[in-house]
Amino acid sequence: MAGAIQTQTGLMETVERTAAQVFVRGGVLPWFLIFSIIIFTLATETFMTGQNFMLVARQATYLVMVSMGQMIVLLTAGLDLSVGVIFAIVSVTSSMVMVDHFNASGKEAVWGSIILGSLAGLGAGLLVGAVNGIGVAVFRVPPFIMTLAMSTIVFGIALTITGGTPIYGMPDQFASVFGYGSALGVPVPIWFTIGFVVIVYVLLAWTRMGRYFYALGGNLKASMLSGISTRYYLFMAYVVCAAITTVAALMLTARLESGESNIGRDYPLNSIAACAIGGVSLFGGTGRLANVVLGAIFIILVQNGMNLMRIGSYQQMIVIGILLVLAVIADNYRQKVLLTLRD
Repeated sequence: MAGAIQTQTGLMETVERTAAQVFVRGGVLPWFLIFSIIIFTLATETFMTGQNFMLVARQATYLVMVSMGQMIVLLTAGLDLSVGVIFAIVSVTSSMVMVDHFNASGKEAVWGSIILGSLAGLGAGLLVGAVNGIGVAVFRVPPFIMTLAMSTIVFGIALTITGGTPIYGMPDQFASVFGYGSALGVPVPIWFTIGFVVIVYVLLAWTRMGRYFYALGGNLKASMLSGISTRYYLFMAYVVCAAITTVAALMLTARLESGESNIGRDYPLNSIAACAIGGVSLFGGTGRLANVVLGAIFIILVQNGMNLMRIGSYQQMIVIGILLVLAVIADNYRQKVLLTLRD
């Protein structure tokens, strides 16, 4: 009898330890995905269809891009709340330059207008990232304060330029190719996103800069003592984040076929949520790109499912906020379990 009890106790301990190891390796994301898929499949008839999944992939491109940029900043124990206004200033700047050049040069220089406008938007986005990087890396302004202040400043600039009204008149080719175009049956924005996933993976896994991003978040003082130029790499984290976000902003501008100063408001929260759900530590130094991509897709999947269930946008904001809190709680617990397993 005693032997049977000991065997049962040992079996339970083995199961608990195995479950803990699965949770540590996979994080909370697989459980969120399984739970949401079951709920939405039972609640709606159109959720589990190929057409709907393609729609989710198409809508997820922008958040995936922004989340990858946010991940790079979070790896350094930072935070970028200005990704939303990068959308605004890039959209406004690129559309204004594109429209002005297109009207002045005519149809003969369509692609010249598109290229010039895109470069102007890229410059505006990189400028925001550079200012963030200088504030955080050089003047040691806390990332939360620096990027929050930039959000207010840049949003005010965008509204001042446009007066809050959309900018129309961009070349049709810009929208038809980068907003609605497709290649091999797959939308062009998805191809762009796949390309950037590969680029960011190579950056983080195979370059010195990527390793230093992890090192900065793991231990800033140790990184400094080991000879790493901490200021330079902190600066570059915000510039790279802004560059990736700028490409997403240009694609969304093409999709809207207009320059908008009020787009991108949800991306700061959603990108942080995607990273947290994907297991990126908010304290820096830990995170996997594949999980962040899945985290962003999961958020869009949840929003898609709630739309199919006719849940209002205000209620959706509540759900995303709850998911973010649960993800952070789960990540903290995961770190404790990890320490226990190591001991």
